[in-house]
Amino acid sequence: MIAETVRMSERLGVQIWLRGGWAMDFFLGQVTREHVDIDWDAWIDDAPAITAALHADRYQTITGPPPDQQLDVVKDGEEMSFAWMAHGDDGKVTVAGGAYAGEPWPDGMLDWPPGCIGAVQCPIINPHVQIECKEMWPVWVPDRPRRPKDADDITRLRRALQSIQP
Repeated sequence: MIAETVRMSERLGVQIWLRGGWAMDFFLGQVTREHVDIDWDAWIDDAPAITAALHADRYQTITGPPPDQQLDVVKDGEEMSFAWMAHGDDGKVTVAGGAYAGEPWPDGMLDWPPGCIGAVQCPIINPHVQIECKEMWPVWVPDRPRRPKDADDITRLRRALQSIQP
């Protein structure tokens, strides 16, 4: 599904970035754990084209956050979500919609080379930002405590980043 989604984005001429557990795995170059979904970031301006392409490929929209914040879809029992990003007045990447519309994402979020597992290459969220997000979710959204898999992911990412530091 990741490879198909990357091909879809290339066909449409839109940018997408893996986030969450799959972004970590593509950074590390291997699957490290089971995943229940695939999380993406994309620009809100591309939401109509992405949504139409997914629906044409038999994905069905499922209930989730407000549509100007995120699109959640399912196909053959596999779920994907697209969190929509916008450009703030200062040029920073921001949350596109919902209760946190206009809130900035961490600096450098989109500044990382693509990750790879096998022959599949994919744009990913900066691993430093992945760590920040996994650490901050319980602060940003108090009713969402840190999950054990998030703590494990933080440890994996920190260990891998230490090995590439000069």
